[in-house]
Amino acid sequence: MEDTALIFPFILTIGIFIFISIILWAIPVRLWIEAISASVQVGIGSLIGMRLRKVSPPAIVRPLITATKAGLDLDINELEAHYLAGGRVDRVVGALISADKASIELSFNQAAAIDLAGRDVLEAVQVSVIPKVINTPKVAAMAKDGIQLIAIARVTVRANIDRLVGGAGEETILARVGEGIVSTIGSAQTHADVLENPDQISKTVLGKGLDSGTAFEILSIDIADVDVGKNIGAELQTDQAEADKRVAQARAEERRAMAVAREQEMSALVVEMKAEVVKAEAQVPLALADAFREGHLGVMDYMRYGNIEADTAMRTAIAGSDDETTPSTPSQPE
Repeated sequence: MEDTALIFPFILTIGIFIFISIILWAIPVRLWIEAISASVQVGIGSLIGMRLRKVSPPAIVRPLITATKAGLDLDINELEAHYLAGGRVDRVVGALISADKASIELSFNQAAAIDLAGRDVLEAVQVSVIPKVINTPKVAAMAKDGIQLIAIARVTVRANIDRLVGGAGEETILARVGEGIVSTIGSAQTHADVLENPDQISKTVLGKGLDSGTAFEILSIDIADVDVGKNIGAELQTDQAEADKRVAQARAEERRAMAVAREQEMSALVVEMKAEVVKAEAQVPLALADAFREGHLGVMDYMRYGNIEADTAMRTAIAGSDDETTPSTPSQPE
């Protein structure tokens, strides 16, 4: 009995401690006191409901206190709904306060939509108040005289609150500015014109309305640096000359091969003709023999024929021709 009397108060004490801990967890008394002291009407039931809906009471109440102190009238239910949708309540409230102080028209629904769209609404308001400078990467372009120019531009932009939802980002701005720089340099007659008046690039690019459909408003485009790059025109001409040279060499090689083929063909034809001549010369003694037998050729005629051949051989020898051989005296016909 004595042991039971000692255990019961101990269990009761533990139970009371656990009950108080649960009450303190369910009802953030300190946060409730902070809200009351800041003249923010937050019921204990609302705080308990936030716990049950798995909403962090400090993430709702403290931004609400900040907004109330800044003179904004926000609904705690809208803040809780935005939190449950995955939004950042503190960033939205901070953006609303900054917009109100800067006299920028921005409603809670608009700020919540921008935040849920994935953009940092507070940074957007800050950029709308203080313009942001974006440096473009090096943009290479070629003037009409073939000289390459490399330009770097600084784009000053201001966030457009009305186009933050659905508007293109900084990447689109940089791409459009780079395209405008390439187009402007490419339309210049010489690279010297661009170097003399680099502000002409800014004026031309700025006049194209590059911020259309983006979340920003372009205030100015300043050319920070322009460097002279390669002489691309000369390189292209050199490459073209090299290509023409290779084509000419190929055609010359083709003509040479055709000439060699014709020469070989002519050599074969000459050999064939020489063979025909040799064959014809072989018929001469037979024809002489037939002429002797038939009485068409006499001895004196044959002697004159021999003398003519001898005279021809002598003339050939005197002329120094080694290609022709001295014909032998025809044999006596049988």
